[in-house]
Amino acid sequence: MRSIWKGAITFGLVNVPVKVYSATEDHDVALHQVHDADGGRIRYQRRCERCGRVVDYAHIDKAWDSGDKTVVITDEDLRTLPAGRSREIEVVEFVPSDQLDPIMFERSYFLEPSGSPKAYVLLRRALDATDRTAIVRFALRQKTRLGALRVRGDVLLLQSLLWGDEVRAVEFPMLQESVRISAQELELSAALVDSFAAEFSPQDFRDDYQDQLRELLEAKLAAGEALDTELTFGREPREGEEGGGEVLDLMEALRRSVERSRGQAKPGASDKSEKRADKGHKRVSGN
Repeated sequence: MRSIWKGAITFGLVNVPVKVYSATEDHDVALHQVHDADGGRIRYQRRCERCGRVVDYAHIDKAWDSGDKTVVITDEDLRTLPAGRSREIEVVEFVPSDQLDPIMFERSYFLEPSGSPKAYVLLRRALDATDRTAIVRFALRQKTRLGALRVRGDVLLLQSLLWGDEVRAVEFPMLQESVRISAQELELSAALVDSFAAEFSPQDFRDDYQDQLRELLEAKLAAGEALDTELTFGREPREGEEGGGEVLDLMEALRRSVERSRGQAKPGASDKSEKRADKGHKRVSGN
């Protein structure tokens, strides 16, 4: 694994240098879009609505629309914000672990000690012994985040949290109505739950859809239902040019072939070639 960020956990006068790693990864089959008529790759272009040109990422800034005005924010502007440049995972408070609602969890990150592991191990043991989770503030990818720092095995796990106002309040009118549940119905539902009771083991579950998708792809490959990958891409469009795919490649090849044949024509053969071309033209026109 490669670390995505380096910083330090800070609380009081304690400083714990750490490296941050993504704790999860995506194993879905990567699919892209193609034209159903010829299998050509579909491109998404970053085109400026004012000049019509395709724009590289290096020349793209961010902007905010206030309604009648648009404010442009450059990378230099964002770097002036102190919170976005912080390299600290600041502990705000330690809370009972059971007070955290899972709906607030976003991404998960493993933390590795950077340097001496003593302070890291001390913090991990303190959290484990008290059954508490550290609520922290940190910045990642130019965004200030709220997080939960807790123990997972021998490792400290940092989980980004939604801010309180990002979780919607919900109230369904139908659930406010009085519903009568009999003792027998409650007993039967409890028995049904008990019949499915088990210890959760993530390794027991697989993504059936992804497995079936891979089988379908392998079957199509085995049956010869596949295109040459190079042919699906076509020619790279020039700046300011609409993507033309294989048709433009063919036109370019024809043009070069004509120029090459003219360059290889023998001296004195041009008159004969022109006469043959004229005859051929007359035959085509007469059909």
